[in-house]
Amino acid sequence: QVQVVESGGGLVQPGGSLRLSCAASGSFFRMNVMGWYRQAPGKQRELVAALTRGGATNYSDSVKGRFTISRDNAKNTVYLQMNSLKPEDTAVYYCNARGRDYNLIDFDSWGQGTQVTVSS
Repeated sequence: QVQVVESGGGLVQPGGSLRLSCAASGSFFRMNVMGWYRQAPGKQRELVAALTRGGATNYSDSVKGRFTISRDNAKNTVYLQMNSLKPEDTAVYYCNARGRDYNLIDFDSWGQGTQVTVSS
Protein backbone atom coordinates (compact mmCIF):
# COMPACT_ATOMS: atom_id res chain seq x y z
CA GLN A 1 0.00 0.00 0.00
CA VAL A 2 1.34 3.40 -0.97
CA GLN A 3 1.14 6.18 1.59
CA VAL A 4 1.85 9.86 1.08
CA VAL A 5 2.73 12.37 3.77
CA GLU A 6 2.75 16.13 3.28
CA SER A 7 4.79 18.70 5.16
CA GLY A 8 5.70 22.35 4.91
CA GLY A 9 2.46 24.21 5.45
CA GLY A 10 2.09 27.19 7.72
CA LEU A 11 1.24 30.85 8.04
CA VAL A 12 2.80 33.32 5.62
CA GLN A 13 2.21 36.94 4.75
CA PRO A 14 0.89 37.95 1.34
CA GLY A 15 3.71 38.00 -1.17
CA GLY A 16 5.67 35.41 0.77
CA SER A 17 6.78 31.92 -0.15
CA LEU A 18 6.38 28.38 1.14
CA ARG A 19 7.57 25.01 -0.07
CA LEU A 20 5.45 21.93 0.44
CA SER A 21 6.86 18.42 0.36
CA CYS A 22 5.12 15.13 -0.26
CA ALA A 23 6.88 11.82 0.32
CA ALA A 24 5.46 8.56 -0.99
CA SER A 25 6.31 5.36 0.86
CA GLY A 26 5.61 1.70 0.26
CA SER A 27 6.38 -0.50 -2.69
CA PHE A 28 4.93 0.06 -6.11
CA PHE A 29 5.65 -0.97 -9.65
CA ARG A 30 5.18 2.45 -11.21
CA MET A 31 4.28 5.94 -10.10
CA ASN A 32 2.31 7.58 -12.89
CA VAL A 33 1.55 11.00 -11.50
CA MET A 34 1.93 12.97 -8.29
CA GLY A 35 0.10 16.16 -7.69
CA TRP A 36 -1.19 18.77 -5.30
CA TYR A 37 -4.79 19.67 -4.70
CA ARG A 38 -6.29 22.21 -2.35
CA GLN A 39 -9.58 22.79 -0.64
CA ALA A 40 -10.64 26.09 0.84
CA PRO A 41 -13.54 26.35 3.32
CA GLY A 42 -16.85 26.00 1.55
CA LYS A 43 -15.24 25.11 -1.77
CA GLN A 44 -14.58 21.94 -3.69
CA ARG A 45 -11.17 20.36 -3.85
CA GLU A 46 -9.30 21.57 -6.92
CA LEU A 47 -6.14 20.62 -8.74
CA VAL A 48 -3.22 22.95 -8.11
CA ALA A 49 -0.40 21.22 -9.96
CA ALA A 50 0.53 17.76 -11.20
CA LEU A 51 3.66 16.10 -12.52
CA THR A 52 3.61 12.95 -14.61
CA ARG A 53 6.19 10.19 -14.75
CA GLY A 54 7.31 11.55 -18.09
CA GLY A 55 7.87 15.02 -16.70
CA ALA A 56 4.78 16.78 -18.02
CA THR A 57 3.27 19.39 -15.74
CA ASN A 58 -0.23 20.76 -15.36
CA TYR A 59 -1.06 23.86 -13.37
CA SER A 60 -4.25 25.57 -12.36
CA ASP A 61 -4.60 28.91 -14.13
CA SER A 62 -4.75 30.62 -10.75
CA VAL A 63 -1.22 29.53 -9.80
CA LYS A 64 0.61 29.60 -13.14
CA GLY A 65 3.76 31.65 -12.92
CA ARG A 66 3.74 31.58 -9.12
CA PHE A 67 3.89 27.89 -8.18
CA THR A 68 6.33 25.26 -9.38
CA ILE A 69 6.03 21.51 -8.97
CA SER A 70 9.15 19.37 -8.98
CA ARG A 71 10.30 15.97 -7.81
CA ASP A 72 13.16 13.91 -6.48
CA ASN A 73 12.73 10.46 -8.00
CA ALA A 74 15.29 8.88 -5.70
CA LYS A 75 13.25 9.96 -2.68
CA ASN A 76 9.81 9.44 -4.24
CA THR A 77 9.13 13.00 -3.19
CA VAL A 78 7.34 15.82 -4.95
CA TYR A 79 7.60 19.48 -4.01
CA LEU A 80 5.43 22.51 -4.51
CA GLN A 81 7.27 25.81 -4.43
CA MET A 82 4.74 28.57 -3.84
CA ASN A 83 5.80 32.16 -4.45
CA SER A 84 3.92 35.44 -4.43
CA LEU A 85 1.28 33.93 -2.20
CA LYS A 86 -2.12 35.56 -2.01
CA PRO A 87 -4.85 35.33 0.63
CA GLU A 88 -6.93 33.35 -1.85
CA ASP A 89 -4.28 30.62 -1.77
CA THR A 90 -5.35 29.85 1.78
CA ALA A 91 -6.53 26.24 1.89
CA VAL A 92 -5.69 22.75 3.01
CA TYR A 93 -3.26 21.32 0.49
CA TYR A 94 -3.41 17.61 -0.28
CA CYS A 95 -0.88 15.43 -2.01
CA ASN A 96 -2.07 12.74 -4.41
CA ALA A 97 -0.17 9.83 -5.88
CA ARG A 98 -1.41 7.50 -8.62
CA GLY A 99 0.27 4.52 -10.10
CA ARG A 100 0.32 0.76 -10.25
CA ASP A 101 1.47 -1.74 -7.64
CA TYR A 102 3.28 -5.03 -8.16
CA ASN A 103 -0.04 -6.85 -8.44
CA LEU A 104 -0.72 -4.55 -11.40
CA ILE A 105 -3.53 -2.92 -9.50
CA ASP A 106 -3.88 0.82 -9.79
CA PHE A 107 -3.58 2.87 -6.62
CA ASP A 108 -4.81 6.38 -5.86
CA SER A 109 -3.41 7.60 -2.54
CA TRP A 110 -4.12 10.81 -0.65
CA GLY A 111 -2.30 12.47 2.17
CA GLN A 112 -3.87 13.94 5.29
CA GLY A 113 -3.39 17.50 4.09
CA THR A 114 -1.38 20.47 5.30
CA GLN A 115 -2.81 23.88 6.09
CA VAL A 116 -1.53 26.92 4.22
CA THR A 117 -2.72 30.28 5.50
CA VAL A 118 -1.84 33.52 3.75
CA SER A 119 -2.62 36.48 5.94
CA SER A 120 -1.11 39.67 7.25
